[in-house]
Amino acid sequence: MNTILLLFGGKSSEYEVSLSSATGAYQNIDRRKYRVLLCGITRDEGRFWLYEDDPAKIADGTWTDGRKYPLSVDLSDGTLSVDRDGVTEHIRPDAVLPMIHGKFCEDGTLQGLFAVAGIPVVGCGCQASAVCMDKAVTKAIVTAETGVRTARGIVAKCAGAPDAALIEATRREAEEAFGYPMFVKPARAGSSVGVNKVKKPEDFARALTLAFAEDTKVLVEEAINGREIEVAVLEEGGVCTVAHPAEIDCGSSEFYDYETKYISDASSFYIPARLTEAEQDEVRGYAEAIFRALDCGGLARVDFFYTRGEGEFVFNEINTLPGFTPISMYPKMMINDGIVYGALLDRLIESAVGKARA
Repeated sequence: MNTILLLFGGKSSEYEVSLSSATGAYQNIDRRKYRVLLCGITRDEGRFWLYEDDPAKIADGTWTDGRKYPLSVDLSDGTLSVDRDGVTEHIRPDAVLPMIHGKFCEDGTLQGLFAVAGIPVVGCGCQASAVCMDKAVTKAIVTAETGVRTARGIVAKCAGAPDAALIEATRREAEEAFGYPMFVKPARAGSSVGVNKVKKPEDFARALTLAFAEDTKVLVEEAINGREIEVAVLEEGGVCTVAHPAEIDCGSSEFYDYETKYISDASSFYIPARLTEAEQDEVRGYAEAIFRALDCGGLARVDFFYTRGEGEFVFNEINTLPGFTPISMYPKMMINDGIVYGALLDRLIESAVGKARA
């Protein structure tokens, strides 16, 4: 029986999403096959705890009040050190299943920690995670390696809140490059956190300031008039399973933002997407090409726009740790193609364990 360390929580603005994803994963992992250890990471301090209380407390965030013990990663021998009231136990996990989204996990930081310890992690490695977290770098590689169209954009950098000069210079550059409407987004944040659609000059300063509150690097892009298409990719031993795409209808929302994804019921979806068979095959091919160009592994959700005018696919972004909540699109797409939730987790875990043994 393999021992799996299931990570949840973390110092990210997507903390609550992580709790929901981890709850869904824990409920569906075959515990006849796997010994599952729960590791919670606190939001403020970023401390690691081995959680050994009621798993139901994870979803509502009350796990921090439950029975838990300090946990650390021993980089010398690939074990986890758990301190139970002064008695240290060493546990050797066979793989880590991270259900943490956004900064301090999806960006490759935790993957790097466990890589040094020699413990395999489900999903992309450190390099691919870091590259895919940076939307500007991702777009540059996709353009160079695949030729798939991306939205025109510019990059601005600032260590703190932007001053008037930076705001004015960035606004003018964006206006000259593509004009309104435009999106202002943190380059390295997930789930549309800090993203705003700007339709007029007087709204630009606020959007740029909000984006810089999330990251020191901001991407300003032209708004693409298109339908939102998502594709799930599962990689096992170099072989990719690419699900039939989904389509997101944002309803009254301007775009598929954080609230629309996880809180409100304003959006609806179609699986498969409202595309012809040829169009579905086309975007699935693009998704796999992008996945491979970025050297991804395990899983990713690749997002596109399908333009309403030209009928062309435009790459938007890639998520290397997509949500696994009950309403998340990645598992829904795989389930639609016959890979049920539990089997999906099993295949992801076995793939990670298999790579470590190879």
